Amino acid sequence: MKIAIAGKGGCGKTFIAAVIAKWFLLKEYSVLAIDADPAPNLALALGMDPGEAMQIVPVSENEDLIREKTETDFPGVYQLSFRVDDIVSRYAVITPSGVPILIMGTIHEAGSGCMCQANTVVRNLLSHLISERDEVVILDMEAGVEHLGRGTLSRVDLMLVVTDANSRALHITEKIVRLAANSGIKRSDIVGNKIKSPEEERKIRALAELIKVPVVGIIPYDFDIEAAGIADSPVYNLHETRAVKEISEIAEKIHKITDFNQNSRD
Repeated sequence: MKIAIAGKGGCGKTFIAAVIAKWFLLKEYSVLAIDADPAPNLALALGMDPGEAMQIVPVSENEDLIREKTETDFPGVYQLSFRVDDIVSRYAVITPSGVPILIMGTIHEAGSGCMCQANTVVRNLLSHLISERDEVVILDMEAGVEHLGRGTLSRVDLMLVVTDANSRALHITEKIVRLAANSGIKRSDIVGNKIKSPEEERKIRALAELIKVPVVGIIPYDFDIEAAGIADSPVYNLHETRAVKEISEIAEKIHKITDFNQNSRD
């Protein structure tokens, strides 16, 4: 099962990704968390302290790895096809929550010169993780919709689009859902987050009805989560909060509506 989590920056997608990853781990599935956001914070949500997290070198910035995978004996010529299945075992880091994480880094735009080799490694690795790995893979995507234009997500099983009731966030949610459908993603569900009132929930459900996408959960605004963020408390210390309970229910729904149960066990 491959789950991508996307949404406008600040909507809470990283926190939700961390809770869902931990939920599947507690259910004894083999889990891999992928931070594909250019401003990676998933390791922190999974319990790493900032100093440790900063020591993790993103795949796109690992010059030795990129050279190893793409270099040839001919100057200016690099390989497009190479083995990537060893990258997880070599570079994934086990977080204090028990969830292993791999930080992808940024895919740079065309015209970035020598970054084309890094792009090739990242794209090949993402394709491998989504189409060939047999664990539950949770992808914390970059904010916005840019990643959906790169063709890397066509084999994702489920896209969770996280939004609050802000009009800008709702507009981006609609764009993500439409681009996800055009990218061949099998299913998109909306998650309402940081919801403070029935009116905010109604706005999210109205959008979902308009674009014909299910709402898989409505997560209330939770002061405990805000306090935990200030205190750098990891998600596995927050299992009694209202928000984490709701996210756990979302994970349970994902578990029930998918047919991966017999294929993703470690």
